[in-house]
Amino acid sequence: MALALQDPQQHLHRVLDVVRHGPRNLISTVVADSWARCLNVHHLDPSQVRRPPVLGRAALDERRERLLDVIECARYEMSTLYQQLGDPQAAIVLTDTDGVILHMASSPEFEREVQPLGLEVGAVWSEAEAGTNGMGTCVAAARPVAVVQDDHFFTHYTSLTCSAVPVHDPAGEICAVLDVSSRSQVPQQHLLLLLGMTARMIENRLIDLRFRDAHPIHFHSRPEFVYTLHEGKLVVDRSGLVLAANRSALTQLGVDSVRQIRGHRLDQIFQTTLDDMLQRSHRAAFHPVVTYRANAANRFFAVARQPTRAVTAARSAPTTSAACEAPSSGRAQQMTPRFADPVLQARFATAQRVVARGTPLLLRGETGAGKEVFARGVHASSPRAGGPFVAINCASLPESLIEAELFGYRAGAFTGAERRGRPGKILQADGGTLFLDEIGDMPLALQARLLRVLDERMVTPLGADEPQRVDFQLISASHCNLGELVARGHFRQDLYFRLAGIELEVPALRERSDRAELIRDVLADEGGADMPISPAAWDLLMRHPWPGNVRQLRHVLRCAVALADGQTITPEHLPSLRGEPGCADRESGAETPQAPSLDPAQAQERQALLDLLEAQRWNVSHVAKRLGVSRNTLYRRMHRLHIPLAPNN
Repeated sequence: MALALQDPQQHLHRVLDVVRHGPRNLISTVVADSWARCLNVHHLDPSQVRRPPVLGRAALDERRERLLDVIECARYEMSTLYQQLGDPQAAIVLTDTDGVILHMASSPEFEREVQPLGLEVGAVWSEAEAGTNGMGTCVAAARPVAVVQDDHFFTHYTSLTCSAVPVHDPAGEICAVLDVSSRSQVPQQHLLLLLGMTARMIENRLIDLRFRDAHPIHFHSRPEFVYTLHEGKLVVDRSGLVLAANRSALTQLGVDSVRQIRGHRLDQIFQTTLDDMLQRSHRAAFHPVVTYRANAANRFFAVARQPTRAVTAARSAPTTSAACEAPSSGRAQQMTPRFADPVLQARFATAQRVVARGTPLLLRGETGAGKEVFARGVHASSPRAGGPFVAINCASLPESLIEAELFGYRAGAFTGAERRGRPGKILQADGGTLFLDEIGDMPLALQARLLRVLDERMVTPLGADEPQRVDFQLISASHCNLGELVARGHFRQDLYFRLAGIELEVPALRERSDRAELIRDVLADEGGADMPISPAAWDLLMRHPWPGNVRQLRHVLRCAVALADGQTITPEHLPSLRGEPGCADRESGAETPQAPSLDPAQAQERQALLDLLEAQRWNVSHVAKRLGVSRNTLYRRMHRLHIPLAPNN
């Protein structure tokens, strides 16, 4: 891809002019201050071609070891954000506070494209090494930043746009930076909101992980916000002393830092004790109960729960409280999901019956249709509800890591392995449910090992000699038709029969009759229960084809809640729907505009795809099968080539 770089001399003069005379509304103050640091503190030359240094394997492993739990908490959220953005010309990046890239989620093509610029795992993107950039400037400024193309200090980075937000540890200190680097030229405020939400999810996961022996306290001034991304979260020890808090908790309690409340008793925060809140939460089946701010009249709704480790220890003898506690993932999840759609409701009831007998369940459905939510609901209503639900996305892991993730490994099993070793996902699922998402993407070589585990119920970690017995309920899912993969020789027939004790389809969002109820439920889940929706926005939500299904719906509504900020949601707050080629135009009856100019290769690709769509009567499912890609991938390709979602009649 041709890089749209600034002229080095013009860029140099612009940087010098801003540093000498101030930004004068030409750029943001954050960028101007960064340019000044680069010149006056780091003594960098903006016209110089400078590639960030890349750490050696040992130094990188040491840094990753220090932040292993942060990476673990961020990995899934980064993968989810990358899928939500749907931009093949983007990378989701996690760095430490020195700007060292620890983990990336991107397409192999984009990784190869930006690797010569130094955008790779192990590269050091501090301001001192890479000048003004999203990751390094976010660390230096300790705040969210957007560095759009020629905001970069060095000329050869001006083809990139970087948006970055800090990630805080449970003590309230910045421990990492989350960044999206892309070719985008548009304003980044919308993306910064998404990044901020993702950072909060990571922070909540980190609190759960580091304080497994502490009592989590979920609270908010509005009961519908408890168990959502907006909730406040405290963790307290058995005596009720506060150990940590998330940022929402600090905001609601009116304090600036965790230090101001760490070590305080819970009854110094709220007008209640830990034992009283635990008892009332249990009696209320872990729905929020009323409490008040200590020495104030501020009312809150709160839930106190047992420590995660205590619940885990009780799994061998499940109790009512262990099975009914709400999850601590920062988002409400019901034990048995309410499906107003009769088809989905009937399939869920079927799944419950067969899983109760230990039969393997295989779910089929488009990407984002809610297969994992369905699987979690089945687990939560099964005899193994007191055990763990362990999910692994076989498509999101490099082929070299799948074996280690599934089967685990002993210390020193391979270069880069953790010093203590790690139990694999299969062993972690012992006594509960193992959910293998996108099982169709598992390499053939590993399919044989998985089949042996399913037959023998024994797991041998990498580097170990003795197998370990394991017992779990198996639920698998794929957007592919595994029967067709078997016919093409891409999936083992014996494994397919082992997975598909029963095979059920999770319908796409556009096929569900409960779209209206689902929109309202997701809106409430994202903190917008009381926010009105204009008729035009409602019509747009109801008529949209939702190629990304429930995942796209959640992403769209999360953005709408953030953008509307408590006001009526209008089409202006649904930019991703209004901006899809042909969507708004078809709904308004306007003629679809001509596609903008494409280069010859893109134009040829567009025409070939149009011909195929015409030959298949615009049946996107058939076209996706012909091309051997998912519907989501095809929709993104159509979007990139400015092809509307349906022919213009």
